[in-house]
This record gives sequence, C-alpha cells and structure tokens, in this order.
Amino acid sequence: MIAAVRGILTGKHGERVTVTTSGGVSYEIAVPIAVLERMPADGATVELRTVLVVREDAWSLYGFDTEYDKAVFQRLLSATGVGPKLALALVSTLGGARVVRSLKEGDLGTLCTVPGVGKKTAERMVVELKDKVGALGIPGTAQPGPGPVAEQAVQALTNLGFASADADRAVRAAVAGNGTGNVAELIRTALQILTKAR
Repeated sequence: MIAAVRGILTGKHGERVTVTTSGGVSYEIAVPIAVLERMPADGATVELRTVLVVREDAWSLYGFDTEYDKAVFQRLLSATGVGPKLALALVSTLGGARVVRSLKEGDLGTLCTVPGVGKKTAERMVVELKDKVGALGIPGTAQPGPGPVAEQAVQALTNLGFASADADRAVRAAVAGNGTGNVAELIRTALQILTKAR
C-alpha cells in the first residue's frame, strides 16, 4: 500500500501529475482538478495522500492534498458500479465535503451534475453510502473545496453548451499547461483546446 508520496513535482498533464522522490522513483498520480489547481510550479516539493487501485490490467495511483478527500474517495470506491475514475470525478467536481453532504441528504440533483453520474447511479450511491460517509462528518469552511477559478471556468463552458466532461477535460488541460490565472484567461485557453478538438 502506497499511503503517501513526497517528492519534487516534475510534470502536470491532463488529470495527472508526476512526482519524483528522493530515491529517483517517479510516480504518475491522478488528482482532482482542485488539487491540480493548487499545485505549485514544477520543481517544488509536494506531498500527496495516495490510494493505490490495483486491477488486472493496471496499477493506478490517485492523490489528494487532504486526508478528508482521500477518505471520501475510498468510501466512494465501495459503492456498486463506482470505479476510481467516477470516484475521482465526484471529488473533483463537488469536493469531498459536498459529496458527503449530498449523500447524507439524498441530494440526487447535485450528484447528477457530475459527468458519468445518472439518476440510477446517484440513487444507488445514496442507498449504499449514506451510512458509510456519516462517520466522516462535514468539515467547516477551513476545508479546501473545489478550486473556485477552475470550477467557474467549467461552469461557464457548460453554460456555453459544451458537455460537462469535455469542459472538465479542457479546463484540466489549461490548468496543467498555463496554471490557473483568472477565470477569463482559463476560459479562453480551454475554449482554444475545445475548438482544436472538434
């Protein structure tokens, strides 16, 4: 079990970052968009709490900058039909605290705003996870939530008619390439990425 990775940030690409440890081992780690947004420039020392997901065809690392979001991600994985990509999308789009609140309150509308979550999936998650996430509690305002700049950019692109998943991917690529900047700059860069993809 790889519980955490500490080292030098050596790259950002899409939803993944690369961290090189002092021993010379480089780990590619998938992270929520808010964590990507908060990442420092390449060359800085970072530490991520990680979850190793082992499957027949791949071993994948998922990283978080708080123990709370890591715990939420792990609880989500225990639900029927929720794999690591969907669990990451939930934490990325809503933030750990909002995921827990939505599950405890049975807020299907909020859960269904996440790319890949339909009504049936949301209902199943509420039934299976409501009690499991109850022990986590809901942190106060000190808990980092989704990055406001990236979140606003994704929402703006969705309002323009782009699919949530496409908007999320484009904003991730923009953050990875140029950092966060302000909302207008992020939207402009993401639009260029979306236009090239068409």
